[in-house]
Amino acid sequence: MQKVNPIRDRAKIKEIQDILLKRSLRDWLLFTTGINSGLHLNDLLQLKVKDVKGKNVIQVKEEKTGKEKSFDLIEELHLGYQQYLQHLDDEEYVFCSKRTGVPIKRIHVYRILNKAAKEAGLNEVGTQTLRKTYGYHVYQTTKDVSVLKELFNQSAPSVTLKYIGVSS
Repeated sequence: MQKVNPIRDRAKIKEIQDILLKRSLRDWLLFTTGINSGLHLNDLLQLKVKDVKGKNVIQVKEEKTGKEKSFDLIEELHLGYQQYLQHLDDEEYVFCSKRTGVPIKRIHVYRILNKAAKEAGLNEVGTQTLRKTYGYHVYQTTKDVSVLKELFNQSAPSVTLKYIGVSS
């Protein structure tokens, strides 16, 4: 299994967002929500239109832990969702395949992220990159590993720091 790292450089994050936005608002929303929420990819892919439409705070019950998690939508995400969801039914998945109507698969997300990252000059990007990027930047801002340890449901601060690519 390939080891992936967080995207540390904010300019690279912006570059990937620009690449994705040129291709697909859905893919931009997926990436941008992932790096701003810390959600597991499976939880992100299970979001339905009714979970997001018209909301500033998104609430999710994590599949892995059963815990409730909520996060605020930054303004650009809120506006992006308003535009993207306006023609979708409340019961549809936000990140669905246009052909089948079911959530896109992890491998498809991997391909989307990897292609955009390579265009931006990055390697070692995968589906865990979204969550790790979120954690890395929260830690850089707050220096509070205990909040991330709880959020990521990890056993020790050292495990969390290793996960987000921060050496003690």
